[in-house]
Amino acid sequence: MVALVRTVAYLGLEARAVEVQCQVAPGMPRFSVVGLPDKAVSESRERVQSALSAMGLALPPKRITINLSPADLPKDGSHYDLPIALALLAAMGVTDAEQLGDWIAVGELSLDGRVIASPGVLIAALHASESGTGLICPAEQGPEARWASGVPVLAPRDLTSLIGHLKGSLVLPEPARGTVADSVAGKDLRQVKGQETAKRALEIAAAGGHNLMMVGPPGSGKSLLASCLPGILPDLTPTEALEVSMVQSVAGTLEAGRISRARPFRAPHHSASMAALTGGGLKVRPGEVSLAHLGVLFLDELPEFQRPVLDSLRQPLETGRVDVARANAHVSFPARVQLVAAMNPCRCGYAGDPTRNCTKYPRCVGDYQARLSGPLLDRIDLHVHVGAVSAMDMALPPPAEGSAEVARRVAAARAVQVARGVRSNAELEGELLDHHASPDDAGRALLLQAAEKLRLSARGYTRMLRVARTIADLSGAETIGRTHIAEALSYRLMTG
Repeated sequence: MVALVRTVAYLGLEARAVEVQCQVAPGMPRFSVVGLPDKAVSESRERVQSALSAMGLALPPKRITINLSPADLPKDGSHYDLPIALALLAAMGVTDAEQLGDWIAVGELSLDGRVIASPGVLIAALHASESGTGLICPAEQGPEARWASGVPVLAPRDLTSLIGHLKGSLVLPEPARGTVADSVAGKDLRQVKGQETAKRALEIAAAGGHNLMMVGPPGSGKSLLASCLPGILPDLTPTEALEVSMVQSVAGTLEAGRISRARPFRAPHHSASMAALTGGGLKVRPGEVSLAHLGVLFLDELPEFQRPVLDSLRQPLETGRVDVARANAHVSFPARVQLVAAMNPCRCGYAGDPTRNCTKYPRCVGDYQARLSGPLLDRIDLHVHVGAVSAMDMALPPPAEGSAEVARRVAAARAVQVARGVRSNAELEGELLDHHASPDDAGRALLLQAAEKLRLSARGYTRMLRVARTIADLSGAETIGRTHIAEALSYRLMTG
């Protein structure tokens, strides 16, 4: 007899159907797992055997073979423990094999038989919804699985209670759906003294989803400005929140099924590796650029990142996806992010500062800024100089306008963009770009003149139009005018 239990394998945000087949046959006692298992799956034999022993069950003195089908699909992760245990129990006659055919099972087993959390339950639940089956998952991840509509969910705390439910001796309660977390208030723009130009650039970046570079000496407020950005961005829509939660589920950071409507804000240290930033590793997992999907990726001290690591962001910034290629798998993760970068003008940080001199100017500036490639800089829409803040500026009272007022203007501009059929102007392209981002005659003349003088690339020209469209949206203008083009050009020129 061969017992079958269904589970899934994760490839990026995609769940592939996997069938766990168990055969208990006469022969020398042996317990083997085949079907391209990784180390964690191979070790499930010990966890399953200990979990059954905790229930008072011993493995039969026969040849036990577990096959994970399809056999040519790599299997990694501890979530195979539970389906392997259920298939073995069915083959031993402890549970009804036919009853298990209506469920997909995921979950790790502890040595005492508890079913403990494993990454990717939300992805498995959505797969179960598409295939018309139920889902068996750990109790603490039941609220996460309930976000998939119409999926029966069994969320046992241990293997004993799950078997009791399947036999009808007890009833497992259906888990409640996870909660929506309240947005945590971040830094307020009222904390920023001066820096009116930088605050205006931050508002434009938030309104259109544009990439932003801030250049200025140490202590000028670049990091503070970046930390104010989440407070002026609109909340995620329910669909967007589900997208973000799927990435968090695969990464194992979705706690208690709690979904947040706040946009992600990720700020990795400049020592981050390429795998940490873009994804990958021995077990392919999403990187920081995917964990910031539909939110903000803040890179402070930008030139201090390794140049190959920064250049690995060029494709995600253009396509909104990260493709991780391996010899045995090709995995894609979403990465539609808004890049916000900050840097000093030179290594010592004081080039152009009227109060302190850069002792190695201009070589210090050239060597430092040469760490950034031209193609990466070309993908940044707004470049703004953040000047030093004096003691007199710090003594001024807080500005009258804070994040709440700016957030209302940003939300109004985003509503106009959604009506165009895009999430933000940063995604305008093709016919939508031609139709909605065509300037009037005066604006076109200025743009062509600037493009010739600045030798803008085709990408730079397109991004300039998108920024001008956002500036026009903030002012309530239907057509892009000369003033909107001029302001967009000022941010393209202002590199510090």
